[in-house]
Amino acid sequence: MRVDVAVVILAGGEGRRIGGGKPLRRLAGERLVDRALRTARSWSDLVAVAVRDPAQVEWVNAPVITDERDIGGPLAGLVAALRFAGRSERQLVLTIPADTPFLPSNLLARLHAEIGDRSCALASSGGQIHPVCGLWRTNAVQRLPAYLAGGRRSLKAFAALVGFSEVEWPCEPVDPFFNINTTDEMIEAERRAGD
Repeated sequence: MRVDVAVVILAGGEGRRIGGGKPLRRLAGERLVDRALRTARSWSDLVAVAVRDPAQVEWVNAPVITDERDIGGPLAGLVAALRFAGRSERQLVLTIPADTPFLPSNLLARLHAEIGDRSCALASSGGQIHPVCGLWRTNAVQRLPAYLAGGRRSLKAFAALVGFSEVEWPCEPVDPFFNINTTDEMIEAERRAGD
């Protein structure tokens, strides 16, 4: 499904638990960031990668945007994504993480169907919300200054502030939002990629 949406891959985490350089790690011979780009391009013609430091990604065939410096965590990537999509005159931006290699192919379609009049729709599975897998209205950026002024930095809390729909996916036979943070999880991802 294609709608008038930008897709931004959030790749700004340091990946300390896996020894750093997570977006460049290879899964089934393909870098995680390249796998995410391939998935993102199935949904949109406007795709970018958000990083804390451009050195986090090398030779990426997509625009690289920089996380907001004064904000920590994934919220910094969301702010960069909202601004990128807004500058590109897209009313919606889908954010996906670089370290979640088995995203469902219907992610955009289901989030788009459920966003309604809310500011965002967030994926969930197994009773857990995955706020980095979300479809956001770009005008949500207008609510950020007040939110940040209160010292808050949680994506979930920001989504609650602006209003969100939760869209649930089944975890069986596997959780499509499995993400890689450790060497053991990378081994598990290789096993799953081979199935």
